[in-house]
Amino acid sequence: MCMIRFRKNSNEYRFYNRKKKRLMVIALTLLLALVLWTIWGNVTVGVTRYCITSDRLPDTFDGYKIAVVSDLHNAQFGRDNSQITKIIKKEHPDMIAITGDLVDSNKTNIDTATALVSKLMKIAPCYYVTGNHEAWIGSKFSELEEKLLDENVHILHDQVIKLEKGGQTVQIAGLDDPDFTDRDSALQQSMLQTKLNQMNLSGEYCILLSHRPETFEAYVMEHIDLVLSGHAHGGQFRLPFIGGVVAPNQGLFPKYDAGIYTKNNTTMIVSRGVGNSIIPVRFNNRPEIVVVTMKSE
Repeated sequence: MCMIRFRKNSNEYRFYNRKKKRLMVIALTLLLALVLWTIWGNVTVGVTRYCITSDRLPDTFDGYKIAVVSDLHNAQFGRDNSQITKIIKKEHPDMIAITGDLVDSNKTNIDTATALVSKLMKIAPCYYVTGNHEAWIGSKFSELEEKLLDENVHILHDQVIKLEKGGQTVQIAGLDDPDFTDRDSALQQSMLQTKLNQMNLSGEYCILLSHRPETFEAYVMEHIDLVLSGHAHGGQFRLPFIGGVVAPNQGLFPKYDAGIYTKNNTTMIVSRGVGNSIIPVRFNNRPEIVVVTMKSE
């Protein structure tokens, strides 16, 4: 009886051992896949496409395409950011919107920023607004601005210009980041709303470039048609069914982390951006170039 019991226990032990090893192999395979997925999601850039339809958009702008580059933070994807330029060139945009944080205040490299913009200007006209990191680099911003102007970039300092196509026009407005004026986040929504009000926008369709998505209500109150934004970095770490975990000026589980938001007649598209700043790694949050195709009803 003892011998029989011993063999039974021995068989059970071997079965348990095989099961344990199998589970360890599965766990290690999943861990490796997760690591490779995270690495891939930090060293490559994807494209996210949106189609915006409005009966206010002039007919001649039907099919007008905008590529959005946000939050570069001096990142490099390929030599001279060749990965980014190849992506955008393939999309054949009519214009390129650069929505702030071309540079990073902690590792400012103006040459990296302007080298990319120089290549982008050969693809389509570039329209640029500042981000908070431009506000934080102090006197170096003058150098960045001068080099962008040398490349014939349209820099929008709290102003609106007309964009004409086929005899019809739309407005392109741009806001400087509020940190140039006051870093108190409690004041910034009303600050931006006041700036928009002072632009004396006409009744024409308006595309607004603004680095800050958290001030969405200001854009809604000023009846902006389309807002292109960034700043939130997609929430840095994105959880399934939840979204972003943390974003500047929004804190934990931000409301406006990435994607498209609509209220009344205002639509805002928030880019997850390209680079990183304080936190060097993203999770489930691949860098992106946003491409917006506009349709008139």
